[in-house]
Amino acid sequence: MTYCVGLKIEGGLVFMSDTRTNAGVDNVSTFRKMHCWSKKDERVIVLLSGGNLATTQAVVSLLDERTKAAEERIPSVLGTPSMFQTARLVGDTLKEVIRQSAFEGQNADAFGASFILGGQIRGGEPRLFLIYPEGNFIEAGPDTPFFQIGETKYGKPILIRAHETTLTFEETVKLLLVSFDSTLKSNLSVGLPLDLLYYTRDSFKVGYQKRIEQDDPYFRTISDGWSSALKAAFKSLPDFQP
Repeated sequence: MTYCVGLKIEGGLVFMSDTRTNAGVDNVSTFRKMHCWSKKDERVIVLLSGGNLATTQAVVSLLDERTKAAEERIPSVLGTPSMFQTARLVGDTLKEVIRQSAFEGQNADAFGASFILGGQIRGGEPRLFLIYPEGNFIEAGPDTPFFQIGETKYGKPILIRAHETTLTFEETVKLLLVSFDSTLKSNLSVGLPLDLLYYTRDSFKVGYQKRIEQDDPYFRTISDGWSSALKAAFKSLPDFQP
């Protein structure tokens, strides 16, 4: 399975994804689900992927391959005029991959995938999109400042309760790690390591980027501290009076 989050704050965009894929309890693998393309001083594009692994790999490979082709022949994520057009390109590429699989006589539903796309192109604001398996998409706004794909239900309540657009990068990473820790403890199909990327508004370059491993000391501090804080909060609540 998957758990990926893209989140908007005033300072930019923050992305985090797990790396576990599985086809049963005895077939677990690690694959990167965070992909990035950039053009110096002009754009940064980040894509998080979830769903059928063959589909997501084909989409990412096509997008990457087309960045190396002549732009006048094949449009690419490094040549789109806006983030909206980039989202359309990713959606069209997803539909292309699924259509080719279905053409070979296989059920298109089995090849479903979804993506979180974010970034900034010079002349526009940082933008964040959720791209559905059908290839259509929606954009994050003031009322919906983050998107999740995969096992969303365990970590979503934490994001809803604690997210504020004024959070710093450091506070946002703490919030995301709490959300991911809750998901990791609730569902074995989501697993470490985690990939983290921060894009600073109007920088037009990849910001802080890190892979968080099982033995990462800060992650262990957050995980242990959150467990202790929950127990303390529970004990501080008044007991039921029959």
